[in-house]
Amino acid sequence: MSEVILEMRNITKEFPGVKALENVNLKVKQGEVHALAGENGAGKSTLMKVLSGVYPHGSYSGDILFQNQVCEFKNIKQSEELGIVIIHQELALIPDLSIKENIFLGNENSKRGIINWHETTNKTKELLEKVGLKESPDKLITEIGVGKQQLVEIAKALSKKVKLLILDEPTAALNEDDSENLLDLLLEFKRQGMSAIIITHKLNEISKVADSVTILRDGQTIETLDMEKDNVDEDRIIKGMVGRDLTNRYPKRDPKIGEIIFEVKNWNVYHTNERKVIDNANFHIKKGEIIGIAGLMGAGRTELAMSIFGKSFGKKITGELYKDGKKIQLNNVNQAINNGIAYVTEDRKGNGLVLMDDIKQNISLVNLKKISKGFVINNNQEVIEAEKFREQMKIKTPSVFQKTGNLSGGNQQKVVLSKWIFSQPDILILDEPTRGIDVGAKYEIYSIINQLANEGKGILIISSELPEILGMCDRIYAMNEGRITGEINSQDATQETVMKYMTKSKARGGV
Repeated sequence: MSEVILEMRNITKEFPGVKALENVNLKVKQGEVHALAGENGAGKSTLMKVLSGVYPHGSYSGDILFQNQVCEFKNIKQSEELGIVIIHQELALIPDLSIKENIFLGNENSKRGIINWHETTNKTKELLEKVGLKESPDKLITEIGVGKQQLVEIAKALSKKVKLLILDEPTAALNEDDSENLLDLLLEFKRQGMSAIIITHKLNEISKVADSVTILRDGQTIETLDMEKDNVDEDRIIKGMVGRDLTNRYPKRDPKIGEIIFEVKNWNVYHTNERKVIDNANFHIKKGEIIGIAGLMGAGRTELAMSIFGKSFGKKITGELYKDGKKIQLNNVNQAINNGIAYVTEDRKGNGLVLMDDIKQNISLVNLKKISKGFVINNNQEVIEAEKFREQMKIKTPSVFQKTGNLSGGNQQKVVLSKWIFSQPDILILDEPTRGIDVGAKYEIYSIINQLANEGKGILIISSELPEILGMCDRIYAMNEGRITGEINSQDATQETVMKYMTKSKARGGV
Protein backbone atom coordinates (compact mmCIF):
# COMPACT_ATOMS: atom_id res chain seq x y z
CA MET A 1 0.00 0.00 0.00
CA SER A 2 1.33 3.44 -0.95
CA GLU A 3 2.22 5.85 1.81
CA VAL A 4 -0.42 8.47 2.60
CA ILE A 5 1.01 11.96 1.98
CA LEU A 6 -2.11 13.89 3.03
CA GLU A 7 -4.94 13.19 5.42
CA MET A 8 -7.77 15.58 6.23
CA ARG A 9 -9.93 14.45 9.15
CA ASN A 10 -13.45 15.60 10.04
CA ILE A 11 -13.09 19.00 8.39
CA THR A 12 -16.06 21.27 9.16
CA LYS A 13 -16.31 24.80 7.79
CA GLU A 14 -19.21 27.20 8.29
CA PHE A 15 -20.13 30.52 6.75
CA PRO A 16 -22.96 32.74 8.03
CA GLY A 17 -26.13 30.70 7.54
CA VAL A 18 -24.37 27.93 5.58
CA LYS A 19 -22.41 24.82 6.62
CA ALA A 20 -20.10 24.42 3.63
CA LEU A 21 -18.25 21.34 4.93
CA GLU A 22 -19.37 18.82 7.52
CA ASN A 23 -16.95 16.16 8.83
CA VAL A 24 -15.21 15.77 5.47
CA ASN A 25 -12.44 13.17 5.23
CA LEU A 26 -9.80 12.89 2.50
CA LYS A 27 -6.70 10.72 2.06
CA VAL A 28 -4.20 11.20 -0.76
CA LYS A 29 -1.43 8.67 -1.42
CA GLN A 30 2.13 9.51 -2.38
CA GLY A 31 2.54 9.72 -6.16
CA GLU A 32 -1.14 9.49 -7.09
CA VAL A 33 -3.52 11.80 -8.90
CA HIS A 34 -6.59 12.09 -6.69
CA ALA A 35 -9.75 13.62 -8.17
CA LEU A 36 -12.38 15.56 -6.23
CA ALA A 37 -15.83 15.33 -7.78
CA GLY A 38 -19.15 16.84 -6.80
CA GLU A 39 -21.87 19.22 -7.89
CA ASN A 40 -21.34 22.98 -7.72
CA GLY A 41 -21.59 23.97 -4.09
CA ALA A 42 -20.58 20.49 -2.88
CA GLY A 43 -17.58 21.99 -1.06
CA LYS A 44 -14.64 20.96 -3.25
CA SER A 45 -12.98 24.37 -3.60
CA THR A 46 -13.75 25.21 0.04
CA LEU A 47 -11.96 22.04 1.17
CA MET A 48 -8.89 22.95 -0.88
CA LYS A 49 -8.90 26.49 0.51
CA VAL A 50 -8.88 25.00 3.99
CA LEU A 51 -5.95 22.77 3.02
CA SER A 52 -3.89 25.57 1.47
CA GLY A 53 -4.42 28.08 4.28
CA VAL A 54 -6.69 30.45 2.35
CA TYR A 55 -9.10 29.71 5.19
CA PRO A 56 -6.69 29.76 8.16
CA HIS A 57 -6.52 27.36 11.07
CA GLY A 58 -9.11 28.41 13.62
CA SER A 59 -11.72 29.25 11.00
CA TYR A 60 -12.62 25.54 10.65
CA SER A 61 -12.59 22.44 12.82
CA GLY A 62 -10.80 19.17 12.10
CA ASP A 63 -7.20 18.12 11.46
CA ILE A 64 -4.78 18.27 8.53
CA LEU A 65 -1.81 15.87 8.41
CA PHE A 66 0.80 16.30 5.68
CA GLN A 67 3.64 13.78 5.57
CA ASN A 68 2.52 12.63 9.06
CA GLN A 69 2.93 16.16 10.42
CA VAL A 70 -0.02 18.02 11.96
CA CYS A 71 -0.47 21.29 10.07
CA GLU A 72 -2.12 24.48 11.29
CA PHE A 73 -1.66 26.85 8.35
CA LYS A 74 -2.39 30.50 9.08
CA ASN A 75 -1.91 31.56 5.45
CA ILE A 76 -1.09 30.23 2.00
CA LYS A 77 2.62 31.01 2.37
CA GLN A 78 2.94 28.45 5.19
CA SER A 79 1.37 25.67 3.11
CA GLU A 80 3.60 26.52 0.13
CA GLU A 81 6.69 26.29 2.35
CA LEU A 82 5.79 22.63 2.95
CA GLY A 83 5.24 22.03 -0.79
CA ILE A 84 1.44 22.28 -1.02
CA VAL A 85 0.66 24.55 -3.99
CA ILE A 86 -2.80 25.37 -5.34
CA ILE A 87 -3.61 26.70 -8.80
CA HIS A 88 -7.04 28.32 -8.75
CA GLN A 89 -9.57 28.30 -11.59
CA GLU A 90 -9.08 32.05 -12.07
CA LEU A 91 -5.39 32.39 -12.91
CA ALA A 92 -3.42 34.67 -10.60
CA LEU A 93 -0.89 36.01 -13.10
CA ILE A 94 -0.12 39.70 -13.60
CA PRO A 95 -0.67 40.42 -17.32
CA ASP A 96 1.84 43.26 -17.70
CA LEU A 97 4.74 41.38 -16.11
CA SER A 98 6.97 38.89 -17.93
CA ILE A 99 6.82 35.12 -17.55
CA LYS A 100 9.92 35.07 -15.35
CA GLU A 101 8.65 37.92 -13.17
CA ASN A 102 5.37 36.10 -12.62
CA ILE A 103 7.02 32.77 -11.81
CA PHE A 104 9.26 34.22 -9.11
CA LEU A 105 6.95 36.95 -7.80
CA GLY A 106 7.17 36.81 -4.00
CA ASN A 107 9.89 34.18 -4.30
CA GLU A 108 12.62 36.27 -5.93
CA ASN A 109 16.20 35.13 -6.50
CA SER A 110 17.73 37.99 -4.58
CA LYS A 111 20.55 38.88 -2.24
CA ARG A 112 20.35 41.92 0.04
CA GLY A 113 17.27 43.08 -1.83
CA ILE A 114 18.90 42.94 -5.26
CA ILE A 115 17.35 40.49 -7.76
CA ASN A 116 19.74 38.28 -9.69
CA TRP A 117 18.09 38.48 -13.11
CA HIS A 118 20.63 36.17 -14.78
CA GLU A 119 19.81 33.41 -12.29
CA THR A 120 16.08 34.16 -12.59
CA THR A 121 16.20 33.83 -16.39
CA ASN A 122 18.13 30.54 -16.28
CA LYS A 123 15.83 29.01 -13.66
CA THR A 124 12.79 30.12 -15.67
CA LYS A 125 14.16 28.42 -18.80
CA GLU A 126 14.58 25.17 -16.81
CA LEU A 127 11.04 25.37 -15.46
CA LEU A 128 9.52 26.17 -18.86
CA GLU A 129 11.33 23.17 -20.32
CA LYS A 130 9.80 20.94 -17.62
CA VAL A 131 6.28 22.05 -18.53
CA GLY A 132 6.97 21.96 -22.27
CA LEU A 133 6.49 25.69 -22.89
CA LYS A 134 8.71 27.11 -25.62
CA GLU A 135 8.53 30.81 -24.84
CA SER A 136 11.05 33.46 -23.89
CA PRO A 137 11.22 34.15 -20.12
CA ASP A 138 10.95 37.85 -21.02
CA LYS A 139 7.64 37.54 -22.89
CA LEU A 140 4.72 39.33 -21.24
CA ILE A 141 1.74 37.30 -20.00
CA THR A 142 -0.56 39.42 -22.20
CA GLU A 143 1.28 38.06 -25.26
CA ILE A 144 0.46 34.38 -24.62
CA GLY A 145 -2.83 32.47 -24.69
CA VAL A 146 -4.76 30.98 -21.78
CA GLY A 147 -3.34 27.48 -22.34
CA LYS A 148 0.21 28.76 -22.08
CA GLN A 149 -0.71 30.88 -19.06
CA GLN A 150 -1.88 27.71 -17.32
CA LEU A 151 1.56 26.18 -17.98
CA VAL A 152 3.20 29.29 -16.49
CA GLU A 153 1.12 28.76 -13.35
CA ILE A 154 2.37 25.17 -13.16
CA ALA A 155 5.97 26.32 -13.70
CA LYS A 156 5.43 28.77 -10.85
CA ALA A 157 4.24 25.91 -8.65
CA LEU A 158 7.33 23.84 -9.58
CA SER A 159 9.56 26.77 -8.56
CA LYS A 160 8.22 26.33 -5.02
CA LYS A 161 9.42 22.70 -4.88
CA VAL A 162 5.88 21.37 -4.97
CA LYS A 163 5.11 18.01 -3.36
CA LEU A 164 1.32 18.18 -3.65
CA LEU A 165 -0.10 20.09 -6.62
CA ILE A 166 -3.77 21.14 -6.41
CA LEU A 167 -5.50 22.02 -9.68
CA ASP A 168 -8.96 23.61 -9.45
CA GLU A 169 -10.79 23.23 -12.80
CA PRO A 170 -7.49 23.49 -14.73
CA THR A 171 -9.02 22.99 -18.19
CA ALA A 172 -12.24 25.01 -17.78
CA ALA A 173 -11.03 27.80 -20.09
CA LEU A 174 -8.82 25.67 -22.36
CA ASN A 175 -9.50 24.28 -25.82
CA GLU A 176 -9.29 20.53 -26.47
CA ASP A 177 -5.63 20.46 -27.51
CA ASP A 178 -4.44 22.57 -24.57
CA SER A 179 -6.52 20.44 -22.21
CA GLU A 180 -4.94 17.23 -23.52
CA ASN A 181 -1.44 18.71 -23.20
CA LEU A 182 -2.08 19.73 -19.60
CA LEU A 183 -3.45 16.31 -18.65
CA ASP A 184 -0.48 14.59 -20.30
CA LEU A 185 1.82 16.85 -18.28
CA LEU A 186 0.02 15.85 -15.10
CA LEU A 187 0.55 12.17 -15.95
CA GLU A 188 4.25 12.87 -16.52
CA PHE A 189 4.50 14.50 -13.09
CA LYS A 190 2.85 11.41 -11.62
CA ARG A 191 5.48 9.20 -13.26
CA GLN A 192 8.09 11.38 -11.56
CA GLY A 193 6.47 10.71 -8.16
CA MET A 194 4.55 13.96 -7.62
CA SER A 195 1.16 13.82 -5.88
CA ALA A 196 -1.75 15.86 -7.21
CA ILE A 197 -5.37 16.69 -6.47
CA ILE A 198 -7.55 17.70 -9.42
CA ILE A 199 -11.00 19.27 -9.19
CA THR A 200 -12.85 18.92 -12.48
CA HIS A 201 -16.40 18.67 -13.80
CA LYS A 202 -15.16 16.87 -16.90
CA LEU A 203 -15.63 13.22 -16.03
CA ASN A 204 -13.54 12.03 -18.99
CA GLU A 205 -10.57 13.83 -17.41
CA ILE A 206 -11.06 11.89 -14.17
CA SER A 207 -11.10 8.66 -16.17
CA LYS A 208 -7.89 9.64 -17.96
CA VAL A 209 -5.64 10.83 -15.12
CA ALA A 210 -7.03 9.87 -11.71
CA ASP A 211 -6.03 6.89 -9.60
CA SER A 212 -8.71 7.61 -6.99
CA VAL A 213 -11.75 9.85 -6.74
CA THR A 214 -13.43 11.27 -3.65
CA ILE A 215 -17.03 12.36 -4.17
CA LEU A 216 -18.52 15.20 -2.13
CA ARG A 217 -22.21 16.05 -1.93
CA ASP A 218 -23.76 18.89 0.06
CA GLY A 219 -20.54 19.45 1.99
CA GLN A 220 -20.11 15.83 3.05
CA THR A 221 -17.87 12.95 1.94
CA ILE A 222 -19.95 10.38 0.08
CA GLU A 223 -17.23 7.88 -0.84
CA THR A 224 -13.69 7.40 -2.13
CA LEU A 225 -13.25 5.01 -5.05
CA ASP A 226 -10.19 3.33 -6.53
CA MET A 227 -10.59 3.93 -10.27
CA GLU A 228 -9.12 0.54 -11.24
CA LYS A 229 -10.12 -1.78 -8.38
CA ASP A 230 -13.68 -0.47 -8.16
CA ASN A 231 -14.03 -0.46 -11.97
CA VAL A 232 -15.26 3.15 -11.90
CA ASP A 233 -16.97 4.65 -14.96
CA GLU A 234 -18.60 8.04 -15.53
CA ASP A 235 -22.10 6.82 -14.61
CA ARG A 236 -20.78 5.53 -11.28
CA ILE A 237 -19.30 8.96 -10.45
CA ILE A 238 -22.51 10.73 -11.52
CA LYS A 239 -24.59 8.52 -9.24
CA GLY A 240 -22.42 9.50 -6.27
CA MET A 241 -22.48 13.19 -7.18
CA VAL A 242 -26.22 13.61 -7.63
CA GLY A 243 -27.47 10.80 -5.40
CA ARG A 244 -29.27 9.06 -8.25
CA ASP A 245 -28.62 7.38 -11.58
CA LEU A 246 -28.59 9.87 -14.42
CA THR A 247 -29.33 7.41 -17.18
CA ASN A 248 -30.03 10.14 -19.73
CA ARG A 249 -27.85 13.22 -19.41
CA TYR A 250 -30.11 15.21 -21.72
CA PRO A 251 -33.80 15.48 -20.78
CA LYS A 252 -36.24 14.14 -23.36
CA ARG A 253 -38.16 16.63 -25.44
CA ASP A 254 -40.84 16.41 -28.11
CA PRO A 255 -40.02 19.40 -30.35
CA LYS A 256 -42.92 21.56 -31.55
CA ILE A 257 -41.20 23.63 -34.22
CA GLY A 258 -43.00 26.49 -35.95
CA GLU A 259 -42.21 29.19 -38.48
CA ILE A 260 -38.89 31.04 -38.80
CA ILE A 261 -38.63 33.57 -35.96
CA PHE A 262 -35.13 34.94 -36.60
CA GLU A 263 -32.89 35.05 -39.64
CA VAL A 264 -29.36 36.29 -40.31
CA LYS A 265 -28.34 36.99 -43.91
CA ASN A 266 -24.92 37.72 -45.41
CA TRP A 267 -23.44 38.74 -42.05
CA ASN A 268 -19.87 40.09 -42.10
CA VAL A 269 -17.83 41.38 -39.16
CA TYR A 270 -14.32 42.78 -38.80
CA HIS A 271 -12.11 42.88 -35.73
CA THR A 272 -10.68 46.21 -34.59
CA ASN A 273 -7.36 45.11 -36.14
CA GLU A 274 -9.10 44.97 -39.55
CA ARG A 275 -9.11 41.15 -39.65
CA LYS A 276 -12.36 39.65 -40.96
CA VAL A 277 -13.78 37.42 -38.23
CA ILE A 278 -17.24 36.60 -39.66
CA ASP A 279 -17.45 35.88 -43.38
CA ASN A 280 -20.90 35.95 -45.01
CA ALA A 281 -22.76 33.99 -42.33
CA ASN A 282 -26.33 32.84 -43.00
CA PHE A 283 -28.60 30.97 -40.57
CA HIS A 284 -32.11 30.95 -39.16
CA ILE A 285 -34.00 29.84 -36.05
CA LYS A 286 -37.62 28.67 -35.91
CA LYS A 287 -40.11 29.07 -33.08
CA GLY A 288 -39.68 26.28 -30.54
CA GLU A 289 -36.39 25.19 -32.11
CA ILE A 290 -33.01 24.73 -30.48
CA ILE A 291 -30.12 25.21 -32.88
CA GLY A 292 -26.45 24.77 -32.08
CA ILE A 293 -23.29 26.40 -33.36
CA ALA A 294 -20.26 24.11 -33.14
CA GLY A 295 -16.71 25.14 -33.84
CA LEU A 296 -13.15 24.95 -32.60
CA MET A 297 -11.60 27.77 -30.59
CA GLY A 298 -11.18 30.82 -32.81
CA ALA A 299 -13.93 29.75 -35.25
CA GLY A 300 -15.83 32.99 -34.57
CA ARG A 301 -18.86 31.65 -32.67
CA THR A 302 -18.84 34.21 -29.84
CA GLU A 303 -17.93 37.02 -32.24
CA LEU A 304 -20.97 36.09 -34.35
CA ALA A 305 -23.29 36.09 -31.34
CA MET A 306 -22.01 39.35 -29.86
CA SER A 307 -22.08 41.19 -33.20
CA ILE A 308 -25.73 40.22 -33.66
CA PHE A 309 -26.57 41.28 -30.10
CA GLY A 310 -26.60 45.02 -30.67
CA LYS A 311 -23.17 45.10 -32.34
CA SER A 312 -21.50 44.55 -28.97
CA PHE A 313 -18.48 43.19 -30.85
CA GLY A 314 -16.75 44.14 -34.08
CA LYS A 315 -16.68 46.95 -36.65
CA LYS A 316 -17.67 47.42 -40.30
CA ILE A 317 -20.61 45.07 -39.69
CA THR A 318 -22.78 44.39 -42.73
CA GLY A 319 -25.70 42.06 -43.38
CA GLU A 320 -29.38 41.81 -42.58
CA LEU A 321 -31.40 40.63 -39.58
CA TYR A 322 -35.05 39.57 -39.75
CA LYS A 323 -37.49 38.82 -36.96
CA ASP A 324 -40.85 37.28 -37.85
CA GLY A 325 -40.09 38.12 -41.48
CA LYS A 326 -39.51 41.83 -40.83
CA LYS A 327 -36.12 43.46 -41.22
CA ILE A 328 -34.80 44.88 -37.93
CA GLN A 329 -31.87 47.08 -36.93
CA LEU A 330 -29.90 46.16 -33.79
CA ASN A 331 -27.33 48.95 -33.50
CA ASN A 332 -26.95 48.71 -29.72
CA VAL A 333 -27.79 46.39 -26.83
CA ASN A 334 -30.95 48.29 -25.88
CA GLN A 335 -32.33 47.82 -29.39
CA ALA A 336 -31.54 44.10 -29.18
CA ILE A 337 -33.36 43.74 -25.84
CA ASN A 338 -36.33 45.80 -27.07
CA ASN A 339 -36.58 43.49 -30.09
CA GLY A 340 -36.79 40.44 -27.85
CA ILE A 341 -33.18 39.22 -28.19
CA ALA A 342 -31.25 37.97 -25.13
CA TYR A 343 -27.57 36.99 -24.95
CA VAL A 344 -26.22 34.86 -22.11
CA THR A 345 -22.47 35.50 -22.21
CA GLU A 346 -19.84 32.77 -21.80
CA ASP A 347 -18.15 34.96 -19.15
CA ARG A 348 -20.75 35.00 -16.39
CA LYS A 349 -18.42 36.52 -13.79
CA GLY A 350 -16.90 39.22 -15.98
CA ASN A 351 -19.84 40.26 -18.16
CA GLY A 352 -22.91 38.34 -17.05
CA LEU A 353 -23.31 39.38 -13.42
CA VAL A 354 -22.59 42.18 -10.97
CA LEU A 355 -20.99 39.98 -8.33
CA MET A 356 -21.17 42.60 -5.58
CA ASP A 357 -24.94 42.98 -6.04
CA ASP A 358 -27.50 40.59 -4.63
CA ILE A 359 -29.54 38.06 -6.60
CA LYS A 360 -32.67 40.21 -6.92
CA GLN A 361 -30.73 43.19 -8.31
CA ASN A 362 -29.01 41.01 -10.90
CA ILE A 363 -32.27 39.43 -12.05
CA SER A 364 -34.14 42.71 -12.44
CA LEU A 365 -31.26 44.60 -14.09
CA VAL A 366 -32.29 44.25 -17.76
CA ASN A 367 -36.01 44.89 -17.25
CA LEU A 368 -36.33 47.54 -14.55
CA LYS A 369 -39.38 49.02 -16.26
CA LYS A 370 -41.35 45.92 -15.28
CA ILE A 371 -40.86 46.69 -11.57
CA SER A 372 -40.83 50.48 -11.76
CA LYS A 373 -43.27 53.32 -11.96
CA GLY A 374 -41.73 56.41 -13.46
CA PHE A 375 -38.16 56.30 -12.22
CA VAL A 376 -38.96 54.62 -8.88
CA ILE A 377 -38.27 50.91 -8.39
CA ASN A 378 -40.90 48.95 -6.48
CA ASN A 379 -38.62 47.04 -4.09
CA ASN A 380 -41.36 44.68 -2.95
CA GLN A 381 -42.16 43.74 -6.53
CA GLU A 382 -38.47 43.20 -7.22
CA VAL A 383 -38.27 40.71 -4.34
CA ILE A 384 -41.45 38.92 -5.48
CA GLU A 385 -40.13 38.50 -9.03
CA ALA A 386 -36.71 37.31 -7.81
CA GLU A 387 -38.33 34.79 -5.45
CA LYS A 388 -40.28 33.33 -8.38
CA PHE A 389 -37.02 32.65 -10.22
CA ARG A 390 -35.30 31.33 -7.09
CA GLU A 391 -38.01 28.71 -6.83
CA GLN A 392 -38.47 27.95 -10.54
CA MET A 393 -34.74 27.73 -11.28
CA LYS A 394 -33.90 25.90 -8.02
CA ILE A 395 -31.24 28.46 -7.12
CA LYS A 396 -29.59 27.11 -3.96
CA THR A 397 -29.50 30.12 -1.65
CA PRO A 398 -31.14 31.04 1.66
CA SER A 399 -32.29 34.40 0.28
CA VAL A 400 -32.52 36.57 -2.85
CA PHE A 401 -30.59 39.14 -0.79
CA GLN A 402 -27.50 36.92 -1.00
CA LYS A 403 -24.54 38.43 -2.90
CA THR A 404 -24.28 36.77 -6.30
CA GLY A 405 -20.50 36.45 -5.94
CA ASN A 406 -21.01 34.07 -3.01
CA LEU A 407 -22.93 31.53 -5.10
CA SER A 408 -21.45 28.44 -6.75
CA GLY A 409 -20.87 28.51 -10.52
CA GLY A 410 -24.01 26.54 -11.33
CA ASN A 411 -26.21 28.81 -9.23
CA GLN A 412 -24.59 31.91 -10.74
CA GLN A 413 -25.47 30.56 -14.18
CA LYS A 414 -29.08 30.12 -13.10
CA VAL A 415 -29.13 33.77 -12.01
CA VAL A 416 -27.81 34.85 -15.43
CA LEU A 417 -30.52 32.80 -17.14
CA SER A 418 -33.15 34.23 -14.79
CA LYS A 419 -32.04 37.76 -15.64
CA TRP A 420 -32.48 37.24 -19.35
CA ILE A 421 -35.73 35.29 -19.06
CA PHE A 422 -37.03 38.22 -16.97
CA SER A 423 -36.39 40.43 -20.02
CA GLN A 424 -39.18 38.41 -21.73
CA PRO A 425 -37.20 37.55 -24.89
CA ASP A 426 -38.35 35.69 -28.00
CA ILE A 427 -34.84 34.58 -28.96
CA LEU A 428 -32.14 33.44 -26.51
CA ILE A 429 -28.50 33.15 -27.52
CA LEU A 430 -26.73 30.94 -24.96
CA ASP A 431 -22.93 31.09 -25.18
CA GLU A 432 -21.35 28.12 -23.35
CA PRO A 433 -24.38 27.87 -21.02
CA THR A 434 -22.96 25.01 -18.90
CA ARG A 435 -19.23 25.82 -18.86
CA GLY A 436 -17.67 24.90 -15.50
CA ILE A 437 -20.91 23.39 -14.21
CA ASP A 438 -21.37 19.90 -12.77
CA VAL A 439 -23.57 17.26 -14.37
CA GLY A 440 -26.47 17.70 -11.95
CA ALA A 441 -26.71 21.45 -12.52
CA LYS A 442 -26.26 20.87 -16.26
CA TYR A 443 -29.34 18.64 -16.34
CA GLU A 444 -31.38 21.30 -14.57
CA ILE A 445 -30.24 23.98 -17.04
CA TYR A 446 -30.98 21.68 -19.99
CA SER A 447 -34.51 21.22 -18.61
CA ILE A 448 -34.92 25.02 -18.41
CA ILE A 449 -33.73 25.40 -22.02
CA ASN A 450 -36.20 22.74 -23.17
CA GLN A 451 -39.03 24.48 -21.32
CA LEU A 452 -38.20 27.79 -23.03
CA ALA A 453 -38.26 26.06 -26.42
CA ASN A 454 -41.61 24.45 -25.56
CA GLU A 455 -42.93 27.96 -24.91
CA GLY A 456 -42.14 28.81 -28.54
CA LYS A 457 -38.91 30.72 -28.03
CA GLY A 458 -36.04 30.33 -30.49
CA ILE A 459 -32.85 29.08 -28.82
CA LEU A 460 -29.28 29.26 -30.12
CA ILE A 461 -26.65 27.29 -28.17
CA ILE A 462 -22.92 27.85 -28.64
CA SER A 463 -20.93 25.06 -26.99
CA SER A 464 -17.44 23.61 -27.12
CA GLU A 465 -18.83 20.26 -25.93
CA LEU A 466 -19.98 18.26 -28.95
CA PRO A 467 -22.04 15.80 -26.86
CA GLU A 468 -23.98 18.81 -25.52
CA ILE A 469 -24.66 20.12 -29.03
CA LEU A 470 -25.72 16.67 -30.22
CA GLY A 471 -27.83 15.97 -27.14
CA MET A 472 -29.74 19.25 -27.08
CA CYS A 473 -30.10 20.65 -30.60
CA ASP A 474 -32.63 20.10 -33.41
CA ARG A 475 -30.24 21.50 -36.02
CA ILE A 476 -26.54 22.21 -35.94
CA TYR A 477 -24.45 24.78 -37.80
CA ALA A 478 -20.69 24.20 -37.91
CA MET A 479 -18.22 27.09 -38.09
CA ASN A 480 -14.59 27.40 -39.06
CA GLU A 481 -12.45 30.49 -39.70
CA GLY A 482 -15.45 32.79 -39.41
CA ARG A 483 -17.56 30.89 -41.94
CA ILE A 484 -20.57 28.64 -41.47
CA THR A 485 -19.30 25.46 -43.11
CA GLY A 486 -22.24 23.12 -42.69
CA GLU A 487 -25.82 22.61 -41.53
CA ILE A 488 -26.85 19.23 -40.13
CA ASN A 489 -30.19 17.97 -38.84
CA SER A 490 -30.04 16.23 -35.47
CA GLN A 491 -30.98 12.82 -36.89
CA ASP A 492 -28.00 12.94 -39.27
CA ALA A 493 -25.51 14.38 -36.77
CA THR A 494 -22.63 12.44 -35.24
CA GLN A 495 -19.47 13.74 -33.56
CA GLU A 496 -17.49 12.65 -36.63
CA THR A 497 -19.84 14.42 -39.07
CA VAL A 498 -19.89 17.67 -37.12
CA MET A 499 -16.11 17.60 -36.63
CA LYS A 500 -15.59 17.22 -40.40
CA TYR A 501 -17.61 20.38 -41.00
CA MET A 502 -15.82 22.18 -38.14
CA THR A 503 -12.48 21.63 -39.86
CA LYS A 504 -13.62 22.50 -43.40
CA SER A 505 -12.60 25.88 -44.79
CA LYS A 506 -15.23 26.11 -47.55
CA ALA A 507 -18.96 26.21 -46.97
CA ARG A 508 -20.77 22.89 -47.37
CA GLY A 509 -24.22 21.53 -46.65
CA GLY A 510 -27.49 23.39 -46.58
CA VAL A 511 -26.16 26.93 -46.19
